Amino acid sequence: MQQKEFLSKATGTAVDWVQMPGMKPGPDSVGIFAISQSCSGVAARACGLVSLEPTKRSLSGSGSGPNAVAAAQFVRAEMLPSGYLIRPCEGGGSIIHIVDHLNLEAWSVPEVLRPLYESSKVVAQKMTIAALRYIRQIAQETSGEVVYGLGRQPAVLRTFSQRLSRGFNDAVNGFNDDGWTVLNCDGAEDVIIAVNSTKNLSGTSNPASSLTFLGGILCAKASMLLQNVPPAVLVRFLREHRSQWADFNVDAYAAASLKAGSYAYPGMRPTRFTGSQIIMPLGHTIEHEEMLEVIRLEGHSLSQEHAFASRDIHLLQICSGIDENVVGACSELIFAPIDEMFPDDAPLVPSGFRIIPLDSKPGDKKDATTSNRTLDLTSGLEVGPATTQGAGDASSSQNTRSVLTIAFQFPFDSNLQDHVAVMARQYVRSVISSVQRVAMAISPGMNPNVGSKLSPGSPEALTLAHWICQSYSYYLGSDLLRSDSLVGDSMLKSLWHHQDAILCCSRKSLPVFIFANQAGLDMLETTLVALQDITLDKIFDESGRKALCADFAKLMQQGYAYLPAGICMSTMGRHVSYEQAIAWKVLAAEDNTVHCLAFSFINWSFV
Repeated sequence: MQQKEFLSKATGTAVDWVQMPGMKPGPDSVGIFAISQSCSGVAARACGLVSLEPTKRSLSGSGSGPNAVAAAQFVRAEMLPSGYLIRPCEGGGSIIHIVDHLNLEAWSVPEVLRPLYESSKVVAQKMTIAALRYIRQIAQETSGEVVYGLGRQPAVLRTFSQRLSRGFNDAVNGFNDDGWTVLNCDGAEDVIIAVNSTKNLSGTSNPASSLTFLGGILCAKASMLLQNVPPAVLVRFLREHRSQWADFNVDAYAAASLKAGSYAYPGMRPTRFTGSQIIMPLGHTIEHEEMLEVIRLEGHSLSQEHAFASRDIHLLQICSGIDENVVGACSELIFAPIDEMFPDDAPLVPSGFRIIPLDSKPGDKKDATTSNRTLDLTSGLEVGPATTQGAGDASSSQNTRSVLTIAFQFPFDSNLQDHVAVMARQYVRSVISSVQRVAMAISPGMNPNVGSKLSPGSPEALTLAHWICQSYSYYLGSDLLRSDSLVGDSMLKSLWHHQDAILCCSRKSLPVFIFANQAGLDMLETTLVALQDITLDKIFDESGRKALCADFAKLMQQGYAYLPAGICMSTMGRHVSYEQAIAWKVLAAEDNTVHCLAFSFINWSFV
């Protein structure tokens, strides 16, 4: 009976199927995809051609599942008749039909997540389409069409991707039967803290990876609803601009914690990170919807005795769903610290972001496409002036919703559990704050004048860069960029990549920052758009404010002032030391009036 019902779903009309929005069949299509329009539960169907004979990705039947009595207590959804229908194709290969039909019991999950459990599109993207793509990937790997980096076999790299995904899913789910216990959750907390003291780090049989000699793994996680934010653009920004949201010292702690005996929080060894990351590709799926890569975060020790020791951090990372043209795709950025030798059985503790788009609200426009706008703030440095988004693009992304899930995991020693819990909760909250600022910036409904006028590459930024350098030379008698031959784009590039943090603020009674180079954004741990919410007084401590007030009259009278070494504060609450700061008036070349004030923080570093 179940087999007959499944076949009717796979090849007939037992379910009222409609074409998956945004995925039209064609010569370049992976297959034909449909979702249920009205049925019990949620359902998705896929049909495609793969270059394997029917007997080769069919299940072998080896091994059996848990007995019904043991599994009954772990039931989390009802699986309705579903499966795979594989038929030989004339000329070789197979035609495969996939059906996934479930009742996910949406009533049993928190309200913010409920739309995910009621969406057939989510089932299609996460299960049905993913399954067909996986089979096609295996077919191409079998035929030798796919080549991977670092001499790794496709099966090994695929295992790494699967372990990252499984580890992240495990942390997000936090099921009691998987060993997770929630700490001090009264329902009012925005960040949930859970602990697992039984988990094996690697997922392999390697006894050295067991956590029996540790306190376990602590996970801080949160979910939030995003309005009118293109998931692909947001995840791409998080991938390309890690310094805008991540605390590299927290990354350093997570990496060090994977080695026995190095659980030193909160007294970590001082390290300065350059804010730059090097992305080393390992492999990708045939349609580039998922990429596996190693990220190297460059760091230098601040203590003299470890000056020559490498402080770089390596992360194994998968990124998916960054194609803006794929409607309804889940976008993910999942990463885990890994030893630079990259052993096959390396222990992995994944953290990251997952953004799942929701079905449109009743009355919304159908098949709304996401905006092509990007937040690559330095793209204009390479390709010319930045362009602003047209009104038509903005209207197409209105009324879209998605759920962002954040989860960060940290191994810890038992006597440090409370310290790590406090750190993890504060860190996730700071990440949420950073992501919210970025989300506001890429939302099509934002004021196009906010942040875009002074984006690197724009005419306004080119003009300001010229005024900053000319005024510095006029007042201090030297060249800020150490070359008087730089003009136009080359001047802006040099200013943007200058090693010192250079910031500009308005001349209002309460000065507000209006521009910063990359080092300035790194120092304040913010973005170019969010910068305009920061007032000058907020970044200095009490002694720094007094020093600024004492020299402000001199600054306005003679046009410049030298500020002594001091401490300022990033937007994430971290202290930043600097050896010296120089302040000067920026004159508008047209009428020689004071346009703004500029500051250069020399040899800054996080304390």
